[in-house]
Amino acid sequence: MAELHLVREHSLGLAGGRAMASQWVAQAQADYAMACTYSTGHDCDEIMFARSGVKGSLQVTATHFELRAQLGFLLGAFKQTIEAEIGKNLDRLLAPMSTGSTGPAASLPTP
Repeated sequence: MAELHLVREHSLGLAGGRAMASQWVAQAQADYAMACTYSTGHDCDEIMFARSGVKGSLQVTATHFELRAQLGFLLGAFKQTIEAEIGKNLDRLLAPMSTGSTGPAASLPTP
C-alpha cells in the first residue's frame, strides 16, 4: 500500500483548527462518500476517514494539521498526484483563514 503524509502548519488555534476540520469532514462525506469519525481530545482531535481504496486520519492541533492515508493498490499508482492535490486543497482551505477573508472551502481530490 502507498502511504501519504502531509503536514500543514496554521495559526488558528485549536478552535479554529476544529472549524476547518469540520468543513473538511462535511465536504469529504458529501463529495467523496468518505465515512468519517471525529474524536475530540484535550490537545488534539483526530478524524478517521475511509472509503473504497483509501483510509487514513487527520489530526488537528492548535498549530497544525497532519494527514496520513493509505492508498489501495489501484490508487497507489497515483500517489504523487493525489498527494499534491490534497496538499493544494489543504493550502486553499487554510488561505482564507490566514488572510482574515472568507471564501469557499477547498474541494478534496477524487481518489
